[in-house]
Amino acid sequence: MAPYIHWNPDPEIVNLFGISIRYYGLFFVTGIILCIKVIEQIFKQEGIPRKNSEVLTQYGVLGIFVGARLAHCFFYDWDYYSNHLLEILLPIRMFPSGDFEIIGYQGLASHGGALGLILALFFYSRRCHHQFLEILDIIAITTGLGGGFIRISNFFNSEIIGKATGSSWYGVVFDRVDQIPRHPAQIYESLAYFFIFCLMIMIYRSKRIALGRGFYFGLTLSLIFCFRFGVEFFKVNQSSFEEGMALNMGQWLSIPYIIVGLGFVLYAWFGRRKMISVY
Repeated sequence: MAPYIHWNPDPEIVNLFGISIRYYGLFFVTGIILCIKVIEQIFKQEGIPRKNSEVLTQYGVLGIFVGARLAHCFFYDWDYYSNHLLEILLPIRMFPSGDFEIIGYQGLASHGGALGLILALFFYSRRCHHQFLEILDIIAITTGLGGGFIRISNFFNSEIIGKATGSSWYGVVFDRVDQIPRHPAQIYESLAYFFIFCLMIMIYRSKRIALGRGFYFGLTLSLIFCFRFGVEFFKVNQSSFEEGMALNMGQWLSIPYIIVGLGFVLYAWFGRRKMISVY
């Protein structure tokens, strides 16, 4: 027997009165809650009012969800959602008979979540008079933590699967999909994002204000989407229209984030050097 891991958990933990509680939602919410707790500790350390973190939580969660949902519907599955507009923001599936079922929000894109969060932070900074680059840096420190949990949720859903390993000894067989040993691309990403989170925490604890504003945001953005660009080579394309493309949709959407991230790193670095030269 080949030493493959066969993976086939039921994505539904329990069904209460027709409402499905799934591993996807559990890990998604767990990641957000842990990020909020880390942010609260940073706010406390930096002397930022607690009420700011409460407002930030409201804006941030809404921005992530709306951005991630719209990006998935528009960039990955528009053929379906163009004929089911109501399902974009409602957790239901409509049937021609007029009946519907509650299925939850199956389909969130990280690129859209990132953009939605950035926009939400802008509006938060205006409302709470919190310097925009400072809050971008604080959020960036925790981004890898949330991203890691989201990819674990994808693993439990047997979605965003990897390509066949072609190996006789390595791979995960997603029994709900087929019997082909594949790269556990979700786990690759999850481990990378957790590593990025630990790296950012270590840099923050050792450097704190020594680095220029925008550095943490730029570095996190660059690292996450550089890895995202690379790991896409090990993934199965999520939509049929991506077949034959030199780069898939995930890679094309990653490039602007990488460029913007590097721009912020350079901005922070040269800004810091300029301040040092002044003093």
